[in-house]
This record gives sequence, structure tokens and C-alpha cells, in this order.
Amino acid sequence: MTATLSLTAAPGRVGAYARLAKLDVWDYYLALPLAWSLAGAAAWFTPAVLGTLAAFGVGTVCVVSAAVAFDDVTGHRDGSDAANYGPDAPARKLARKPLLTGELAEADAIRFGWAAASAGALLWALAAVLAPFSALWTVGLLALCLVTAVQYSWGVKLSYHGWQEVFLAGFGVGLVLVGVGLTAGAPSEFAVVQSVLFGLGPLLFGVYSNTRDADGDAAVGRKTAAVLLSRQGNKAFIVALTLAEIALIVTAAGLGAAPWWFAIAMAPAVFLRVAQLRRGVGLGDLLRARLLGLWAHRATVATLIAINLTIALGARP
Repeated sequence: MTATLSLTAAPGRVGAYARLAKLDVWDYYLALPLAWSLAGAAAWFTPAVLGTLAAFGVGTVCVVSAAVAFDDVTGHRDGSDAANYGPDAPARKLARKPLLTGELAEADAIRFGWAAASAGALLWALAAVLAPFSALWTVGLLALCLVTAVQYSWGVKLSYHGWQEVFLAGFGVGLVLVGVGLTAGAPSEFAVVQSVLFGLGPLLFGVYSNTRDADGDAAVGRKTAAVLLSRQGNKAFIVALTLAEIALIVTAAGLGAAPWWFAIAMAPAVFLRVAQLRRGVGLGDLLRARLLGLWAHRATVATLIAINLTIALGARP
């Protein structure tokens, strides 16, 4: 009987760890196909590039899983997750917090976090060894991404000391630049533009979540922009980020870093971003705005990949 119970409980346990790792939110992982598309047509299917991106990609899943697991432990300890998820559990999907539901204990989550971080570090090191290019700046940026991800809500707790927004964008930028650096060497101006657009994606759905969570975060001393700024100041901050993204798209095309038709191709993603701004800042529907932000980010990445494929294939003899 005991063996039967343990076997039937196993799938639920695995599911709890999957929810702890937030595997249903995969937007940072889109850095991998984006970096692949920037490697160039001649390198797309070479064993070195595919092996490098495979190790880097699985390692990225491990590193992000560690970061969000530690974030859940800290949020459980200080009560911010209970405050932010308790009053509106159906909309916020309380099941995504297995520490709050009691499916996992803190010790389970901590062990999982360190195991995932260790696996991620090893896989990222393997990616650097396999890579066609391993410039010092790439390895250094890889190490910075690892350390800051683990320290996001653990150790020095970067997200509690005013660095959350910087990390949300910077980590995404770093993933794309590392992927490009490992597979293609020094990034082009257009690759840098794309890495910044990619980094703005997680930031521009994170700020809406932070606005929704401002009271709970303030109560535990988590200094997000939504906590530090006034309500109107936070709205202005979100508007400024949205306009900065649109301005980057337009100026990249206008100044020659991107093809002249780049802004036209990006129009659907820009439309979604404007719709997100209207929904979140104009109408105050923060959770819907966050969802629109996810779709805007995914549309942006899909469009960038299509543009890169078009350029690379068009340049082939």
C-alpha cells in the first residue's frame, strides 16, 4: 500500500516543482531562438552552434528556475506572496505558489533552488567550452547573469533594494548578447538593438505586476519602482518605458542600425504594446495588461526572428 501511495503521489510532486520553477512562463527562454537566428545562415545547423545553444538553453532554464524558487522562498518568509496572492487567488493562480498551498516545504524549495543553480552553472560552463567563440566579455557576462539571477531575491536580494527593474531588463539583454557572443562572436549594432528590445519585454510586463503588488511589496520593504514612486510617477515611468521601446524601433530603422522597413515590420508588436498601455495605465486593468505584455513580447521576438531569417536568407548567394 505504501509503495502504491508514493507512486501515485509522485506526479503531483513533480507538478509542484514545475510550478515552483514557473515553467509555464517561458519568455526569457525565447532568447535562445533569437540568438540562433542572429548566428547567420552558414552557422545555423552546425554541430558547434546547436550544441552550444542546447547547453546554454537548458542551463538557462535551470538558472531561471533557481531564481524564481528562491524568490518564492523569500516571498513566503516575509509574507509578501500571501499578501499579493491571498485576496485575489483565482486571478493570480494561487496554485503557482506551491509553498503557499503547502505542497512543498521551504527546505524542499531551497534544495531545489541550489540544485538548479548548480546545474545551470555547469551547463553554462559547458556552453562556453563548446562555443565557436568564447571571448572574455561573453564569459564575464555569463557569470554576471548567473550571480545576479541567484541573488535576485536571495543573498543580497537585488530585487529588494531598487534593482528589480534593472535586473528584469538586464538579464534578458544579457541572455541574447551571450547567445550571440557564443555563436557568432561580436554582436552587430542590429543584434544589440534586438537584445535591448528583448530585455524590455520582461520589464514591460513586470512593471504591471509590480504595480498590482505595490502594497504587499512596500509592507516587506521591497523597493520596486511602484513602491518608490507616487501613483502618477509610476504611471509616467511605465509610459516612458513604452515610448522608449517604440523610439528605439523607429530610430534603429532611421539611423541605419536596422533595415529601413524594420519599423513597419514591428508594427503589430507596437500595436500590442500600445494596447497594453491603454489597458493598464488608461483603464487600470493591471492583470490584463500584464497578459498583453506577454503577448507583445512574444510577438516582438517572433517578428525579430522572422526579420533575421529574411535578412540572412536574402544575403545568401
